[in-house]
Order: sequence, then C-alpha cells, then structure tokens
Amino acid sequence: MLDHTTAPLSGEKDPIVRIENLRVGFQTKDGEVFGVEDVSFSVYPGETVCIVGESGSGKSVSSLSLMRLVEFGGGQIAGGHLFFDRAQGDSLDIAEADQSLMRTIRGNEIGMIFQEPMTALNPVFTIGRQLTEGLRLHLDLDRDEADARAIELLREVRIPEPERRMKQYPHELSGGMRQRVVIAMALACKPRLLIADEPTTALDVTIQAEILALMDRLKRETGTAVMFITHDMAVVAQMADRVVVMFRGNKVEEGPVAEIFNNPQHNYTKALLAAVPKLGEMTGKSAPEPMRLLGAEDKEVKPIPGTQEVLLEVKNLTTRFPVKGGFFRRTVAQVHAVEDVSFTINKGQTLSLVGESGCGKSSAGRSILRLVEPNSGQVRLGGTDVMALNQRDLRRARLDMQMIFQDPFASLNPQMMLRDQVAEPMWNFGTLRGQAMEDRIAMLFDRVHLPRSFMRRYPHELSGGQRQRVAIARALALNPKLIVADEAVSALDVSVQAQVLNLMMELQAELGLSFLFISHDMAVVERVSHRVGVMYLGRIVEIGSRQAVFENPQHPYTRALMKAVPIADPARRKSERELNFKPIPSPIHDLDYRPEASAYDKVGDDHFVLTTDSGY
Repeated sequence: MLDHTTAPLSGEKDPIVRIENLRVGFQTKDGEVFGVEDVSFSVYPGETVCIVGESGSGKSVSSLSLMRLVEFGGGQIAGGHLFFDRAQGDSLDIAEADQSLMRTIRGNEIGMIFQEPMTALNPVFTIGRQLTEGLRLHLDLDRDEADARAIELLREVRIPEPERRMKQYPHELSGGMRQRVVIAMALACKPRLLIADEPTTALDVTIQAEILALMDRLKRETGTAVMFITHDMAVVAQMADRVVVMFRGNKVEEGPVAEIFNNPQHNYTKALLAAVPKLGEMTGKSAPEPMRLLGAEDKEVKPIPGTQEVLLEVKNLTTRFPVKGGFFRRTVAQVHAVEDVSFTINKGQTLSLVGESGCGKSSAGRSILRLVEPNSGQVRLGGTDVMALNQRDLRRARLDMQMIFQDPFASLNPQMMLRDQVAEPMWNFGTLRGQAMEDRIAMLFDRVHLPRSFMRRYPHELSGGQRQRVAIARALALNPKLIVADEAVSALDVSVQAQVLNLMMELQAELGLSFLFISHDMAVVERVSHRVGVMYLGRIVEIGSRQAVFENPQHPYTRALMKAVPIADPARRKSERELNFKPIPSPIHDLDYRPEASAYDKVGDDHFVLTTDSGY
C-alpha cells in the first residue's frame, strides 16, 4: 500500500471520521467472503476525500459500514474501528454503537447520497413527504416550516417547479431528477459528514457541475466533511483534496489529488488513470476508435468508419405525456418530452444523443422501439415502418432492435439466474436450442468479460458494473441490428467503462451493429460517436458529425454543455463563476399549445443548428 502523505490538507487537528483496519465479511454459499479486507483512512472537517476503485473494490461497503447499513445487506463488521466525532464533542466507535443510536445519527449527523435513486426513494410516498420526514424528525419543524425548507432544497439542486414536484411520486421524475431529490434529502439537516456514493452517476454534465459546486460550497460554508465515492476521475480532479485508491477490498494508494494524478505509484492507479476518456482526445479524427488500455498497448487500434447505408430513419418524432389533474383525473396539460425530432443512423455507425436529464433523450430512444407510443412521426428500420406494425409484427421486429437500460438492477429479474436472463430472449424468439444456446450464452459471458462461474449467480450478488455487463450480454443475445444504449456505461467505473466501450466498438466493427447512444458523458460521447445530436427541452438543437459538433459548436446550449464538462486534471478545475446556466423552462404546456416545427440552418458539410426558438 502506497501512502504519499497522510497529513490532512485542512490544517485541522482532529478528524471527523477515523477508519482503522476495517474488515467486513459476507456469508455466501461458498463460505465467508470479505468485501473489505483491511482499510484505514481519516476524513477531516471541510475536506473532501474521494474513494476510487472499480466496482467490487469495497468502496460502497466501507461507506455502508460507516452508516451501519451493511448489516441490512447481509454483511458483518468483522474487525476494526470506525471513530466518529459527534456534534457534542464526544467520539463514538460506530462499529460498537447500537441501532437505536444509529437512527438518530443517520440523516442528521451523517447524511448519505445513495447510488441508485429509484431504490433510495420510496415509490408509494410523494417527494414532499419523503423530503420533509427527516426535517420533522431531526430538526423538530412543523409541517409548514418543513415544506418551505423542502422547496428551498429542491431549488438549490435546480429542480424546476419545486412546488409541483413536492406532490409527485418518484416514478414521475426522470433518473437525473430523482438523483437530485436524493441529494436534497441528504443535505436537508446539514450533516457533519456527507457520504456521497456515486452521487453524480445519473446526472448530466451541467447538473453534475452545479451539484459538485453546491457540495463544495456546503463544505466551505459549514465545515462538513465529505466522503465522496466515485469512479469518475474527472469528478475526482474537480472535487478531491485527498484520494484513496481501493482495489479488491484493500487500500493500495493514498495522497493529495495532484500527487495521485501527476505521479501515481501503484500499477492499479496508473491503469485507472489510463482508462479515463479525455475530452479533446479525438480531435482531428473522423471515425471513432477503441481506447488504448494499459497492458494492451500492443493491440492494434483501428478506426470504425461504418457504412453509408441508412439503417434507421426517424422523421418528425413527437412524444407527449398527459398530466392528470382534478377530481376525475382528466388530462389538464401535456409534457412535451420529444418535439419534432428527425435523424438517421447508418449501418455500423453510432449516433449519440446528449443533453440534460429531462431533455427527452431516453423518451426518444423508447419511442423509436415503441416502448412508449409516440404521438406522431415516422420510424423506419431497414425499410420496415415500425409505426405501422401491429403488436405481433412489432414483437418480431424487435429481433432487430434491442435496448440496454440505464439501471441494470431494475432491468434484471432478481429471481432469475444470470444464465437464464441471457438465455431468455433466445427462448422467447426460438432462435437457438440445446447445446447451441449453451455455447452462445458462454460466448456472450466471455465477450462481456464475466467469468462463466457467474452464470449461476443472481443479480444481487454482482456489483453495479457487473450487472450492466449482463444487460449488454442479454441485448446481444439475438444479434440485433440496432441497439439503443440508454446511459449504458454511466454506472460503470472507469476501467470497466473503458473495457465495455471498447467491447461495444469491437462488436460494432465485427457485426456491423448500429447504436443509438444516449449519454450525458461528453468525453465518452466524443470517443464512440460518428454523429452527435444535442437535445434541449425535447428538441435537437444541434446535430452533425462528431468532429463538427465537438470542434465547432454553434448553438449557445451546446457551448454551455462543453464548458461544464469536468476535466480529469486537478490543475484545470472549474470555478463556480464559469457555470452560468439558465434555469430550465418547464416542458409542461396547456392542451391548446401549438409548438412551431423544428427548422435548421446548415452551417457545415454535416452540421445543422436549430433556428426555431428552443427556449435557451
């Protein structure tokens, strides 16, 4: 284990948290497995310690141990101490504390932002009820005071129309919106220690930049200590004072952020930094190409030109969702999720849709597959008019188009073995039987770099990144022509993300796959895309070749998006002054609202900019 230095950067004498020789075990069918072997580090007031490492390295297990939530996930603290400096000035060993004391500490003195917002929120309670619960319990506020504070918190995390959101349920919000609600809940009681477990994974760059700035400001103003668990090295460069690198349950390196980035000592840290896609790396290249990963430098990297043959053609796609109200739950307004969107994807090429959460990216992807029924528009896949198909023919057409969803835990069946989940599409469509199917399942597990022993496991036994690779294997099971990848790599750590992106590009080169790649990670989009469409409030505001959009952005929103991208270099941190975003207008309009059609200016060879007023 390599320590550059263990001295605090804040100049404070006493740490808020001191973890000493933590060891956490889990009982499995094959005996006890240790998620954390031997980990020690401290977090000081007003300091951000980033814990990095790939999924399964023990990052989240360490944080769940600090909250004493690890027991609820089948884990047991098998050794070590977790000293927490409480507000009253007494030091408490959390490893020894009983659960009733932990209930007063959780949410009040230690706040936690969880990784998967849909599992962190209760689906049967409104957002307002869940936000005010902690405020009323810990701060002893009455209903009106708690409501006012909750609305203020939603505003702080930049949720439009917070009064309306208070009455909504989690399923009515987009992934990024839900994540912001979870962040607001964690910040509600101004905790002494904030544990953020992948808090910006599901957020697009503009909101991520603002949330990071918000957490940074909170830390400076209140002296809150932040334990930030992430796999995004650009976020680490932006946020961290110190970095702890974990690998297979052990701490392998610790030091100040500049030291770790400029002079990594451990081989694993070097490999981690080599796997980070950096914005600007693809400048001057016309076609995407796989990344050069540490240990595979000798592997030949070929660009993927694709073909000029159109596979998917989308024209004037419009999708709106009804807003119900009143005693009879009549439709009183509409959410204009996708508004007059048109694009094409060539065989063997990738079109990426980027934009903030709630801009309509995922709705556009789902509308194309008719998982959500569009209001109007044309979708043609390889000459087939997808919109005209009846349910039986649509089912057959789905052999050619598959989807990789954002949240793998929600898209996998918790009661089925992973082998059966990958086999299920082949059973349903009757494409393979017997030994041929077994061989294909084994081949798919190999392709997504999962050991064949995982076939007998269940989703809860895998880390987030491993679950996402199962979802990718399942999407490939039927040899589709088009894959809609909805934030498919956002939940993966950098080393795994780089492998999965390379895997997707290799498969594209070999099989001629086309991807509609929905993402908010601009560096990833730059790496994989042939063409890029930037979405804002349901419309594509700029579309063109990756080179044109990234190297010569024309629309003011595209420029703001580029500016917000954190750079994996601690010397080039963004200041809060640079992030001057306009508040997002509401996409909800009255029933008699008639939007203008989308009109574009051609500003380059393959480069179009929206001239219709997009509201930005």
